[in-house]
Amino acid sequence: MTATAPAATRNGSARLLAAVGRPPTRAEHLRTFGALPGGNDVLELAAASKLRGRGGAAFPTAAKLAAVLERDGSPVVVVNAAEGEPASKKDRSLLRVAPHLVLDGAALAARAVGSREVVFGIGRPAPELDAALRERVRREDRVTFELRRVPSSFVAGEETALVQALHGRPAKPTLKPPYPSERGLGGRPTLVQNVETLAHLALIARHGPAWYAGGTALVTLGGAVARPGVHEVPLGITLADLLASCGGVTADLAGVLVGGYFGRWIAPDATASVVVSSTNMGAGAILALPASTCAAAECARVVSYLAAEGARQCGPCRHGLPALAGAFARAERGEVERLAGLVARRGACRHPDGAAGFARSALDVFAEELARHAARGSCGRRDEHVLPTL
Repeated sequence: MTATAPAATRNGSARLLAAVGRPPTRAEHLRTFGALPGGNDVLELAAASKLRGRGGAAFPTAAKLAAVLERDGSPVVVVNAAEGEPASKKDRSLLRVAPHLVLDGAALAARAVGSREVVFGIGRPAPELDAALRERVRREDRVTFELRRVPSSFVAGEETALVQALHGRPAKPTLKPPYPSERGLGGRPTLVQNVETLAHLALIARHGPAWYAGGTALVTLGGAVARPGVHEVPLGITLADLLASCGGVTADLAGVLVGGYFGRWIAPDATASVVVSSTNMGAGAILALPASTCAAAECARVVSYLAAEGARQCGPCRHGLPALAGAFARAERGEVERLAGLVARRGACRHPDGAAGFARSALDVFAEELARHAARGSCGRRDEHVLPTL
């Protein structure tokens, strides 16, 4: 999976990916980004920039920092690098091309909440991050870094599931409250932040909230596009312009999925009216589904995948999602709508909500194709497996 800045950002506005193609050494990092300034009020910077988390939930970063600061005890920072969604590769790409930028952000976050310990939850090997850690000077960062492997399952990226995995337990969400900010890793107040969020924080500390001005986002582009891979795009761009800046589409489209498998489907004729923002990007995956594939089969496979990936700790996850997947596979629109309504907002975590939202969105955009499946059992197209589930 390549990491590139599209035409819209290659002219000098690329930020996170400014060092793409260069060795991610400490010296090269400093030449590209400059030294990390000291004395910043990180909470104030996060609030003024309106930075939101880039792991899926888009929660305000300043609010998370403040929640940990309010607690007594010895805090710890957990970096969420689980990235279990099959359609997303942005975090592992960022760790490959700019590991020091992520480490800078993690050190800043630790400094902000008064922690001396940063623990990375890594879903896959990250040799560039290992190499970067060997170059860091502890007296400079004033924190210790530790890498721990966690499962790369879909649900492992949920913050309480990640904390459970770091404890050596099954990576399953726990009921909230308590939130990790109250009682997380080792029972301590814990700040959980995504890899990309911390990299943005490191740039904001260098250049200020005014420079950030809405910022950029990393997206994993896939499907019928000319240049699939990880791209950096400016927030505020329309979906149509984003696709064009990355080489354009390569086929007639059935729809475009924005935000990954907890996101929503967009009809091809609506891409010019959808603006990319930090609140609708989810895990940062954008998939252009060609009209040549069977959209019903593609979506049924994803709903089935989401049902299998659930923690199975509550009724909606254990019983509701498998039933939803079966109804979708049979193209039973009324039953899908009924079951989606039953599982949403009733789960122990947001996994049933996300799966139900994906199914409902597919019903809207692919209504005609699903109707053909319901009437004839097929639309005549084969499943090209454009939507990954591995």
